Amino acid sequence: MKIVDIRERSVTLASQMRNASIDFSKMTASVVAIVTDVVRDGKPVVGYGIGSNGRYAQGGILRERLIPRVVEAQPEDLMDETGGNFDPGKVLTCMMQNEKPGGHGDRAVAAAVIDMAMWDIIAKVEEQPLWQIISDRFNGGAHDERVLVYPGGGYYYPGKGLEPLQDEMRGYLDKGYKVVKMKVGGADLDTDLCRIEAVLEVVGDGSNLAVDANGRFSLEDAIAFGNAVAPFGLFWFEEPGDPLDFALQSKLSEHYAGAMATGENLFSLQDARNLILYGGMRPDRDWIQIDPALGYGFSEYLKIDEMLTAQGWSRRKQIPHGGHQLGFNMAAGMQLGGSESYPLVFQPWGGFADDVDIVDGYARPHDTPGIGIELKSTAYRELKTITET
Repeated sequence: MKIVDIRERSVTLASQMRNASIDFSKMTASVVAIVTDVVRDGKPVVGYGIGSNGRYAQGGILRERLIPRVVEAQPEDLMDETGGNFDPGKVLTCMMQNEKPGGHGDRAVAAAVIDMAMWDIIAKVEEQPLWQIISDRFNGGAHDERVLVYPGGGYYYPGKGLEPLQDEMRGYLDKGYKVVKMKVGGADLDTDLCRIEAVLEVVGDGSNLAVDANGRFSLEDAIAFGNAVAPFGLFWFEEPGDPLDFALQSKLSEHYAGAMATGENLFSLQDARNLILYGGMRPDRDWIQIDPALGYGFSEYLKIDEMLTAQGWSRRKQIPHGGHQLGFNMAAGMQLGGSESYPLVFQPWGGFADDVDIVDGYARPHDTPGIGIELKSTAYRELKTITET
């Protein structure tokens, strides 16, 4: 059993939308296809990995460092203890050879794409959906039959007023979502409050609305915003300041009693540990949003989950960022708090399977071997072209 080839490509996520920190007019992401010599149903098993949104493609790091290390490794050094399947943890170790500690940014994103593809392969070799593999290996066989899902939306677009924003949120409710998320911090406080109130007219109670500032606020602005939205009782107030400003996060927790969420821009175990130790995060109400498709993959996430458990955090307070099938499988198999989704943006990569049914804000996991990327037809058509060229 061995890896035959690893192919990568940069794809576009370009859009005219923006959040409080960046616009997406030139946004890209990396995708990979890992071809093995394992045959299932008469075809080689191929694992697919898709980079999460917001961090651009990492083609140079993949081509020049990570992919050559994996391809040049001895096949037995990438196998699990049984010799019957690959070990993604060993593949990650192989990728990180001759890499200095720290600097968890672009290389963490590149490694995560390969790691995702390896877990896709693991499940396809075992002929099981990935969530089942995760359940059996890391959760004693338990899993969730339904997963809480929420759409990431409410972005700023040129000329987009309150009525189009409300129409967007009605569309999510029509699709079966209950909790929705919108962007804030990209306008003045009064304008954002009007936007929030307009959305609440559609979704009802504030517990159905999360807001995301994408790291835009200073401490003073975060406190002012928190004071202004506190009466709404929001689902959460996400990433108020710079993701590495743990002092800001901690100080804000002394002023804002509602739930906060952060972690999508922390890419390693050590970064996540620093957040828990120094960021004032409260296990009884706050949420951890580590994105496995940005931070060295699910293999690293397992270490983060172990750390969180040791620090008294429930898995129900973890909701992976990214809106991808990997996060959805993790939520089902590990019984996390839920999973983000992108049904309208970052297409064709955002969102779940074509036939997924969302009822009262919950979705059921798939029964197809692997991550389930093949179940999203538009994305799969793009991915297949990587191996056909």
